Amino acid sequence: MTTGLFPTQEIGSLQKPSLEALREWEPRLHFLEKLERLPDEVLRHPDVTTLQNLRAAFALAYLETAGLDRVYDGEARRIEMYEYAVRQMTGFEFQGHVRSWDSKYYRKGTIVGPVGLVAPYHLEEFEFVRAHTDRQVKLPVTGPYTLADWSYNEYYLARQSGWKGHAQRRAAQREFVVDLARRVLRPTLQRLVEHGCRIIQIDEPAAGTHPDEADLVVEGFNEAVQGLDAEFSIHICYSRYQDLLPTLLEAKACRQWAWEFANRDDPTHDGYEVLKLLREYGDRRSVGLGVLDVHRDQLETPEIVAERIGRAARYLGDPARIWVNPDCGLRTRSLEVAYAKLRAMTAGAGLARRVQDGTAG
Repeated sequence: MTTGLFPTQEIGSLQKPSLEALREWEPRLHFLEKLERLPDEVLRHPDVTTLQNLRAAFALAYLETAGLDRVYDGEARRIEMYEYAVRQMTGFEFQGHVRSWDSKYYRKGTIVGPVGLVAPYHLEEFEFVRAHTDRQVKLPVTGPYTLADWSYNEYYLARQSGWKGHAQRRAAQREFVVDLARRVLRPTLQRLVEHGCRIIQIDEPAAGTHPDEADLVVEGFNEAVQGLDAEFSIHICYSRYQDLLPTLLEAKACRQWAWEFANRDDPTHDGYEVLKLLREYGDRRSVGLGVLDVHRDQLETPEIVAERIGRAARYLGDPARIWVNPDCGLRTRSLEVAYAKLRAMTAGAGLARRVQDGTAG
């Protein structure tokens, strides 16, 4: 059950708590109540699975007590959004670490053979989350375009004849994206849907880095979700959305655009004005509205959050289309800062709700 106008949701990752942090947060969140009682010795020296369960239970209680309507486990079982997924596939060889953002790195893979799937993934973590929360569950999955873009594409490029110019490289990238969508993402999503997963977020952070390939983003999404009965959203962060439109609108099965805006919103620039384009194009889908900058410790106030929501509602022309969320995952912020931001977000959504219905004091 959501709260009416401006329901709230997470976007993805949280910082993974150490054992010490778990002990410090337990009196505030009481997340151990979600688990069967564990002996003290196990809590002091948990095995990998127990630690993952502790972190997942922590993340659920963390997001619930922050007041969110849709939750997940902060990606507690994932190394990060690329390597975890690629480890479930065949055809890849890992290379060295490359920098992704700030001081964060991931191990980049090379596709050296036809991509394949070892077994559908994310199912175990979804089952755990569903069993340990009474909130709506929204599962984030890394999309095929980002998986391809963040990899070295040797195999599919080698299949192109002649000079490896722009046209050949684009054709190789398209083949890679489509194979990932058909052979990996679709069977994974299908298994999740069969097990009751109804709200799935496809993460495509690479989409904005090559706006001329927006059609590949769309084709990969359409291939991945074809024939599946679920509520799909597409999360794209740190992009000039006007450069992806109107091509992105061809992702017909997408029910929600989960985008970032707060990162670029300041007194000199309106970070939400781009939403006018959706209205101009006649797009009526819901919007996951980024109202928290996840790359700064500076806390947004509930009043700032409410103002951003109200501004976006005016641009869209329909407040009922708005879901409220951080710009992106909060793994780059400390647990204390992330929690304070989320509390401000839910309070701001409540204030915006009262302003909308005329009951704000």
